[in-house]
This record gives sequence, structure tokens and C-alpha cells, in this order.
Amino acid sequence: MKRIIPFILLPLLVGCSMTKNIPDDDKLFTGLTKIDYRNMLESNYTSETQTEVEAALATAPNGAIFGSSYHRLPFSVRLSVWNKFGHKQDGFSKWVTRVFGKPPVLMSWVNPQLRASVAQSVLRNHGYLHGQVGYEVVAQKNPKTAKIGYHVDMGHLFTVDTIQYIGFPAEADSLIHATESEAAIRSGSPFSTALLDAERNRISNLLRNNGYYYYQPGYASYLADTFAVNGKAQLRLQMANDIDDKARRKWVIGRININMRKTFMEQLTDSVERRYFTVRYHGKHQPLRTRVILADMKLRPRQEFSYDNYLESVAKLNAMGLFSATNFLFTPRQRTIRQDTIGTDSIGAASASLLTPTFSMNTPDTLDLTLNCVFDKPWDTYIETNFNARTIGRMGPELRLGVTRRNAFRGGEKIDINLHGSYEWSTSGGGSAMSNYEYGMDASVTFPRIIAPFFSNSRPRRPRLTADGHRIRRRRRFYSTPSTLAKFSTSIIRRPKYYKMHIVSGEWTYRWQTSAQSYHELSPLTVKYQFKNSTTASFDSIVSANTFLQSTMADFFIPQMRYTYTYTSPKGYQNPIRWETSIAEAGNITSLGMVIAGKSWSEQDKKLFKNVYAQFVKIETDLTKTWTFNRHTQLVGHVNAGVLWSFGNSKEAPFSELFYVGGANSLRAFPIRTVGPGPLPDLFRSSQDNYLVRNGQVKLVANLELRQQLFGNLHGAVFLDAGNVWLNRDLRQEPNNLLDERINEWLDDARFRLSTFLKQMAVGTGIGLRYDLDFLVLRLDWGVGLHVPFDTERSGFYNIDSFSRYQTLNFAIGYPF
Repeated sequence: MKRIIPFILLPLLVGCSMTKNIPDDDKLFTGLTKIDYRNMLESNYTSETQTEVEAALATAPNGAIFGSSYHRLPFSVRLSVWNKFGHKQDGFSKWVTRVFGKPPVLMSWVNPQLRASVAQSVLRNHGYLHGQVGYEVVAQKNPKTAKIGYHVDMGHLFTVDTIQYIGFPAEADSLIHATESEAAIRSGSPFSTALLDAERNRISNLLRNNGYYYYQPGYASYLADTFAVNGKAQLRLQMANDIDDKARRKWVIGRININMRKTFMEQLTDSVERRYFTVRYHGKHQPLRTRVILADMKLRPRQEFSYDNYLESVAKLNAMGLFSATNFLFTPRQRTIRQDTIGTDSIGAASASLLTPTFSMNTPDTLDLTLNCVFDKPWDTYIETNFNARTIGRMGPELRLGVTRRNAFRGGEKIDINLHGSYEWSTSGGGSAMSNYEYGMDASVTFPRIIAPFFSNSRPRRPRLTADGHRIRRRRRFYSTPSTLAKFSTSIIRRPKYYKMHIVSGEWTYRWQTSAQSYHELSPLTVKYQFKNSTTASFDSIVSANTFLQSTMADFFIPQMRYTYTYTSPKGYQNPIRWETSIAEAGNITSLGMVIAGKSWSEQDKKLFKNVYAQFVKIETDLTKTWTFNRHTQLVGHVNAGVLWSFGNSKEAPFSELFYVGGANSLRAFPIRTVGPGPLPDLFRSSQDNYLVRNGQVKLVANLELRQQLFGNLHGAVFLDAGNVWLNRDLRQEPNNLLDERINEWLDDARFRLSTFLKQMAVGTGIGLRYDLDFLVLRLDWGVGLHVPFDTERSGFYNIDSFSRYQTLNFAIGYPF
């Protein structure tokens, strides 16, 4: 209803003037003119300052396009609705105004004088102490409308000459000078408020990470002299004299008390005490084993307080998904120190045998930690619905029903069981149309630790010491809590025109991090049992005519081992990279067992559980590099490559392991599975035939994308994609006719060769739009083909014989890489 009403009202509102209800002493704001910058030297820092100045001056007029301050539609429906109904008091008018209307953006509301003043403060906060911002009202043809023109005089950028740190305790001062290379401010840095705050916060974090629990950024202030050196500032960061003495001393963690509650009001009746820990709970058993919490606790007894360890402990405990609330409470411990003096008699003679305590003083240097944990509900149910629209010409709904059990065995384990089903129908119509469906079940258990023979998750009890008694700090085995996943899945896939297939799979997977940048995943055992319950005559005829399909579409048992390594650059890198590499093998250990049992390694089609098992090695790598030119412009390069070798027991790998290209995240000028292998011509009009044929054992894809912010949350992109898949073995067979001979030529050309692979790369370009909603990115890419890997009627690099045929519009969520 809400979508229909505006179109009903639009013809009535077109004739209404947008300035109908503008007060006589005011004007309708219609946007900004281009901002005039003076005395501006181009640099990344100037660009960042310019961005913040424009943010202070930005104001969206009525009808703004994507929130732009400069571009607007010539007509605003929402303003016209407000003009038509905004001053009426009946219920319908109020409802229409509230839902569809928007009041005019007036010059008095924009208040350019105030905005210019704010922008001038931005300049001075960035070190442009003599910067000036002015404005003028730009009259339009309609005297009731006006634009605003701002002019910004940047002036001279003041920089830092020297910086000194005054008044800090001796040990803190040593820490500061030892980390001068990490300082946010140094000689030549802009005299910027943001950098001043960054350095003061760095000092605070440095001290708090080294035991100074009570220290705060506000305990030190700057003194600046901008007259001693022309155009520069001499700085002193000085610690205040009147701060609490507790902020000047280091603190260590004392006893840790952990309170576990199932509800906020639950009374704690039982406890378990250790030397440095106390756990309180209600019931016969602890709701959660202590080691599970300690595995994510980076704060340890007898260690100096560290603010980073505190933040990491909070984040990791909350990420466990077991608690609805966690609270860290630090309490200073009062330790009494006795000081004795020598007593004297009434004559004044010293009495060495008489020692009496004269006073005691409290010196708090230990923080006792109380951790309050309130558990979330143990059971959770969920319903997920999706609507699939596949690029192979199929669409349909999907439903998933599941239940989750948290902390299943009092060790932080998570059990998930779900039932799923999907139904798809063909959008192409005609005689090839058919409906497919799939249904099945998944069950998994996730353990927050490594479960493996001869592996202990516990930390060593006794620390290693040097010869002089100092503790050797051990490197942490894991950066974050590792996990073990055990999963079982079963699915039935029905393709009425081709086959009915049953797939049973299981996996045992370890995941762990050795650093903030390095992530590892190892699946020492992954099994997949795939068999067809029935096939159709149509499917049998297609497969029998192609030896390659006979192998790849056969029933398989896949005993697989897989390892994946992922590296990401540290946060804050201007030009970060992301690299992921996977290595998988299948059937080699099984074949070794067969050899021990007397079978030949090279013998093919050996069976396990009544199915031929696959034997192959597969390697795939994915690299993404980002070059950041400024806050609005990025160049992203991406390479994805893979190779698969089948040997021993099987000539070909299972169909699910083969590579393919095309689609929204690969070659955007070509639909998915419409390119390759090699120079295979564009012979197939059916998406189902492409799905079966256009796969390979070698893949190479390269992408280059320039991303630029247009205005507001709208971003644009220009991209260039290239790639293909190839075969890595000879699939030619004895020809029976001319068509078979031609097919043999294609199969031979489809093999990967260093001398020809560049010519056989499909190439496409295009443009795209990205709309950033903060929580997700909507992406629209229009790809246009430049080069296809097979011969066409055109010669040269640009051999596209039909422009309309080789262009694709892709809509997707998120960036492609």
C-alpha cells in the first residue's frame, strides 16, 4: 500500500510548486556550489583535512541523490507531499505527511554562518591555525530558492618542532623513551589535535599495558609554544602533579574470583578454591569447567595488569557465545606493612631489647579480579529462508530448520542439528524445463579446544627460569582459542531429467590462530560418499558420449585430507594483502593401505564401501592486494589459481572438485560456467550442458579493479577481468566420424600449455556501482567481453562477434574480492 500511494498521488502533486509554503523571509536551499579552495598544497594529509571540512559543510537538499550536497532531482515528491498535506489536520493528511512527506530544507535551517565556523575549527584542529572559511548565498532563477557557495583559505600548516615528556615516574619515562619510534608525533608532524590526542592515548595505553592500571589520558596535558620557531610548535607533554598516587605505581593481578550464574538473581552456594582462583556457582557441578574460561583469559595472577590483555579477555569471553553478560571488577588489595622503631626508657637511654610498632601504612599494589558471568539460554532454535536465483537459469526457495545446544558437556561445546530442503525450477521454459529438489540433514559439534591424540591443551604448570632465577616468558601456543569441529551431513539431490543422487559426508576439522595475521585450518579426515540411486536415458546418453563425463560423474568415495592457511595484513596497513592457500589430497593414504594389503598402486578402480574411491592432489591459492591512494580511491588486484592432479586409482577427479570460472565474483563479462575449458567454442545454448562440460583441472583468474567514492555512500568501480580453466591430461579418444575428430582437436587444444594459455584467457571489462549500507554492500556490475578464447568471425585481440551476446549484468552482495 505504501508503495502504491505515491504513484497515485504523483499526478496530483506535479503541478504543486515546491516553494509554495516557503516563508517570505526565507529561501529553499537547493544545494552547494563547488567549494573554492585557496592556498591548498596537494597531499594525503590535505585530502583528509578537505574531507572533514566538506563533512562539516555538507547539507543534503530536498531530493538529494544518495545524500549528495551537490546533486538533486529537479522535483522532490516528498516535499510536494508535505506542501500538499502538511498543514491539514485530518487523520489521512497527517498519516500521508508522516509516511511520505518531508519538510523543506530552508536556508535558515542550514545556517551557513554556523557551518563555516565549524569548518574553520576543523582547519585549526588540523594545524591550519590561520585558516579561514567564508560563504556567500548564490541566487537562483527562482527568487525563492538559493544555493550556498563556500570558500576555504587553508593558510599555513603548522608542524611540530620538538616534543618533550615531563613529570612522569622514572620507570614510565623509560618506557616512553624506549618506544619513541612508535610515537604518533615527531618532528615535522602536523600540529593536529587528532595527532596530539593519539599520542596522549598511546602513552596511556603504553603505561596501562605495563601495570599502571589507574593511569588515564587526562592525567597529562600539552603546553605548546608557537612563537619560538616561525610556523612550528614546540610541545611539552606534562604529567599533572595533583593526580592520585595510585596512578603513579604499577599493579599486579592478585586473586581471581569467578562467579558463574545461570540468572542474574541466582544465589551462589558452592565454590571450588585453588591457590590463585576461586570459582563460585550454584548446584552440584560447575556449569562450565574452569579451564574453558581460563583459556580465553589473558589476565593471570602475579602478572602486571595489561589493558590490551583485559580488552582481549572481554572480547574472547563474549565471543564464546555462552554468556548473556560478563563483568570484570578490579579491587585494590590493602596490604599492611609494619615498620618498627627502637624504644627508649625514661632517661633516654636506648634499649636494644625493646622493639615496638609505631605505625603502619597501606600500600595497594595488587588488584584482585572478580569476573561475573551470567549464562545465556542453553537452547536456541532458528528458521532460515532463502530464495535462490542461480545463474544457470534456476530459481526457487530454500528452508532450514535447526536447533542449537550451548555448553552441551560443560566444556563450552556447541551442538547444532538442522534439516534443510530446497526446490528449484527452470526459468528457461521449453522442453528442457524441469524442477529440481534437494533435502537433507546436518549435525555438528564444535569443541573450543584441540582434540587429538598426544596433544594437551593445558599450559605448563611450572614456568621455566633462567640461571639467576628470572622467569622466561613462554610464547603462547595459540593466539586465540582453537576449536575442533565434528560434522555429519546427508543430502538427497533429485534432477528429474538426469538422476537422483545421495551424498553422505563427514569431517573432523581443527581451526587455530598462531598470530593475529595467521589462521590455520586442518581437516585430517573428510569423507564424502556419493552415489546415484537412479539415472535417466537422457543422462546416460550424454555421459556415454564423453569419456571425461563418464569419469567425473561416476559414483565416488572421497577420503580427503585438507589444509588451509590464511594470512591477512595487520590492521592499519595502507596497502594490505590477503593470501589464502589450500592443499588437499584424497585417496593416497587409502591406496597405501591397499598396497600393504597386496594391491598395486597403479591399479585403477579399486573400491571401498562398494564405490571406487577418488585419488588426487589439489592446490588452490588466492591473493588480494589493495593499494590505497587516498580515503576515496583504491586499486585492488586479485589472482586466483588452482591445479588438480588425478592419478593412481582414478583417471579423473569427482565433478564437485573441478574448477570453473565466470559469474559475479570471477569473470563478470561472462555468466558462470560459460568459458572453457581452454578454447572450447560457444556451442552450448543450454545452461545445463554448460554446467556439465565447462570445467577443468587447471584454473587461472586475474582481476584489477579501481574503486572510487562518487558521493555520499555511493561508490563506483572500473574493472578488468581475465581467466579460464583448462584440462591437464589427454582426453582424446578413437574417432568414428568427422565430428569426433573435431572434438579431439578441441580436447587437445583445451590442455594447459605455457605457450598458449595467455591467448586462451577470456578477457572482459566493465563498470560497477556499490552502495554501502555500513552493515552490507549492494553491488551492481556490468561486464562487457573483450576477448574470447576461441576463434570467431573477427581477428585480433578484440574478437567479439556480437556485443549484445557478450555482456552480463551482475547483482551481488559484498565485494567480489
